[in-house]
Amino acid sequence: MSKLLLTSFAPWLAHHRSNAADDLLGLLPPDDRYHLLRQLPVDTALARRAVLATMAQVRPAGVVCCGMAEGRSLLTVEARAREGTACHWTALDLPKLITGLAMTGISEDAGLFVCEGLYYGVLEVLPQLDWPCFGLFVHVPLLTPLNRAIVLGDFRTILGRLI
Repeated sequence: MSKLLLTSFAPWLAHHRSNAADDLLGLLPPDDRYHLLRQLPVDTALARRAVLATMAQVRPAGVVCCGMAEGRSLLTVEARAREGTACHWTALDLPKLITGLAMTGISEDAGLFVCEGLYYGVLEVLPQLDWPCFGLFVHVPLLTPLNRAIVLGDFRTILGRLI
């Protein structure tokens, strides 16, 4: 059975009571097609190490890393990750992936922080794996009573299209 590895980060600023990405994963109903790796440390090296080790253990069909984007109003799928002058792109057809979704867009700016560092590490290792696996990063806006159901619906649709 195809399985997706879904990741999220712990909160990182004092005013954050939670991380919207982790909150979103917490709203998913139980599903054996998902392996959750929640509350990753907000440290690029530690987060990469944890995700790559879990990938080797679970051997997922895909890795969907999630992070909070406090300043965004849409759920955004990230097309690329940069590290210095190097850049890796997801192999997924993002326009097709988000077709018809109400609150989801495509971004080419994964943030130049731990989110982008983790995404870069995942995309970098994919060609070296001995099983087929894709990578995606999803930035999650702050969840509110007004957007929670729509963002969750879009996210669940994306996951359904990936499996």
